[in-house]
Amino acid sequence: MSQSAVWGVLDGELITDFPDIWSKTLVYSQEHGSILIIPRERNMTRFYIELKSGPKGDKRELGQEFVMQRAKEIMAPFQVDWKYIEWFGRYQIGQRVASRFCDAHQRAFLAGDASHTHSPKSAQGMNTSMHDSWNLGWKINFAVRGLAKPALLESYEAERRKIALDLVNFDYEHANQIAGGDAVALAENFKTNVRFISGIGAEYGENAMNMPESPAWVMGEAKPGCLLPPAKVTRYIDSNPVDVQLDIPMLGQFRIYLLMWDVHQSRIFLETFCQAIATAESLVNQLSAAASVSYAKQPRLPAPEDLYLRPERYTAVSHLFTFGLITTMPKSEIEVSDLPALLQDSRWTFYLDNVPEQDTRGSLCTNKWLGSLDPGEVAIVNVRPDGYVGSIGRWDTNVDDSGEEAARWLDSYYDRFLQVPKQS
Repeated sequence: MSQSAVWGVLDGELITDFPDIWSKTLVYSQEHGSILIIPRERNMTRFYIELKSGPKGDKRELGQEFVMQRAKEIMAPFQVDWKYIEWFGRYQIGQRVASRFCDAHQRAFLAGDASHTHSPKSAQGMNTSMHDSWNLGWKINFAVRGLAKPALLESYEAERRKIALDLVNFDYEHANQIAGGDAVALAENFKTNVRFISGIGAEYGENAMNMPESPAWVMGEAKPGCLLPPAKVTRYIDSNPVDVQLDIPMLGQFRIYLLMWDVHQSRIFLETFCQAIATAESLVNQLSAAASVSYAKQPRLPAPEDLYLRPERYTAVSHLFTFGLITTMPKSEIEVSDLPALLQDSRWTFYLDNVPEQDTRGSLCTNKWLGSLDPGEVAIVNVRPDGYVGSIGRWDTNVDDSGEEAARWLDSYYDRFLQVPKQS
């Protein structure tokens, strides 16, 4: 989809008597077109200027001086001039999406502007491109280590092309609202699309990683194919309140959260679950062993922030999985030594769900993610390396063998897209 309208962009420091220069503002002139005003850093302002009419023919005629003059005409009767112009650009709106984001063998990939183009007005270009690359990067890491089934790399195109189509459809509507000058319609457009614009509303469909579950299991805001909702908890080991969705650093690992009201009541479940995933037959255990061999041969590259993030806190159990436990128990009633060995080794990801007052909605993490959790239930939330929820399961701890059943469920989930490399 392309439009005939050409837009100019000016970044610079203004001299003006326009009163709303420090707000995101749309100025519309029936005769001359629209300007979208965006406050910037260092006392600068960005103008997106619609060049509604002007010189015909070569777009090179629409130079900086012409665009500055058009801005003055649209802003009249207010005065506008520039102390300096830091950057000038010009573009014609075109919404396009590549038909493929990879070749048939998943060896060549497109991302960013190579795969989708649109107007720059809602800051989606770099943001969407970075998420393309992040979605692809961790999948390639597993593929080159031999840990990925074909379904993993195939999911890149399915997931990111959907987001690109969502983006250009939004952008087409959004750009038309700006050019149309209808302030009410534009405000409604922002309100409708704010989740998508922020990135929170970029949601993936069902695939090998985003596993549809029983509606009885998915009752909260945590849903397969969606980003893990933000929530506040207390980190047990140092009593610091943290944003649980951000606390574990991005090390290319899956996060496996176990949520329960009472650890002591769920003790048998936890012990049998941890024992089951530590057996030689467990796929999770086999994958962890294979990842250890791979990372011993080709370690992660060190980063300056490792001094503060301490990656070794999160790789003690596995380079592929980080286990987290979230409980509403008071700290005085539980010790790390009460946990199975696997979870003792995951002590930096042991959390107390006890600070709802720090949440913007006053909600416990457990309630926000799951909607509700019965006193005898344990829930497992699998989170992908890019922060998206993959699957959610629930078990009644009063049922015999529920821990083993949960371990089998975990194996079956990861068997959909991961594999143990064949010995060469």
